[in-house]
Amino acid sequence: MVSSKFLAFASAAAAAASLALGSPVPLPAGFHLSVRDGTPYNASLPNVTIFATGGTIAGSASSSDQTTGYQAGALGVDILIAAVPQLWNVSNVRGVQVANVGSESITPAILLNLTQQIQAELDSPYCQGVVVTHGTDTLEESAFFLDLTVRSEKPVVVVGAMRPATAISADGPINLLEAVTLAADPGARGRGAMIVLNDRVAGAFYTTKSNANSLDTFRSAEQGFLGFFINIKPKFYFAPSLPLGRPYFDVTGATSLPEVDILFGHQALNPALASAAVASGAKGLVLAGMGAGGWTDAGSEAIEAVIENNGTAVVYSRRSMDGYVEPTGSVGYGGGFLNPQKARIMLQLALYAGYETAQMKTIFEFDS
Repeated sequence: MVSSKFLAFASAAAAAASLALGSPVPLPAGFHLSVRDGTPYNASLPNVTIFATGGTIAGSASSSDQTTGYQAGALGVDILIAAVPQLWNVSNVRGVQVANVGSESITPAILLNLTQQIQAELDSPYCQGVVVTHGTDTLEESAFFLDLTVRSEKPVVVVGAMRPATAISADGPINLLEAVTLAADPGARGRGAMIVLNDRVAGAFYTTKSNANSLDTFRSAEQGFLGFFINIKPKFYFAPSLPLGRPYFDVTGATSLPEVDILFGHQALNPALASAAVASGAKGLVLAGMGAGGWTDAGSEAIEAVIENNGTAVVYSRRSMDGYVEPTGSVGYGGGFLNPQKARIMLQLALYAGYETAQMKTIFEFDS
């Protein structure tokens, strides 16, 4: 049985959707606010756009005590906005439904559409920041992608939840409110894409999901957080700065990206998987190596063969949560501080941009 709280949220959203859009203060052509229950546009507040992609934050379960086995991406962005009326105290928000799926179903096509819409929105003088709602399983990949493909000083905040919207202690509403508050905050400018969950502000470049179930899952163990929230207000630890060596990729007009696969390192790994991946269409490989990028002798011979015979780009990363993988020399590239899933995104974008060996070394093996 769906909780009464959820039904109230759904009813509020349905009622709002039946109203005609209007505002006592004229807005520029092409700028539209979400439909809301008679609340006038507040010219003194910043404008924040919420791009929704689905995930647990929009998830629905059959009971309020169910926190696993729910349907991710069951609720639309209007329902998410209606569930948090406090949003209107900090910004004029509007919602854009880009997708409504579990984050394991996010594709390059969805990411490209998302980043292109975000770039267009941030290029408008009438938008002060954007928020992306996203499932947590692959949230770090999408946030990293946006960090590399959106060029703006304005805040880009990616937010999710570890409990579905129907749960008795759902974390989505407060996470969303904090994310919008951060996107509307002038102090958030110039920090690249950020991740907000569990009262923390994290940089998208290094942050990863560290626990499959815990609310306090998103961490950057070595690099740390950017700040935290107290009474829904962001408090930063540092002045705005960006990761050393962070590149930018222009994906304007792109509709697809080269395929890159990840191979997992372990004892007695199957060397044939490398050539099989290339045969199935992979233009690049990321190796989640043992220790600091280690690979077996037989596996290394197979990697050398696909590089020599197919020109496959190979990046060595590590299967452990943290660490640094040094430059490899003549065979492939060292992944530095990037984990395998982020190295994959970086390699996809680099291959799309047509990077050659020297440029690959610049982004993967930069010397700080």
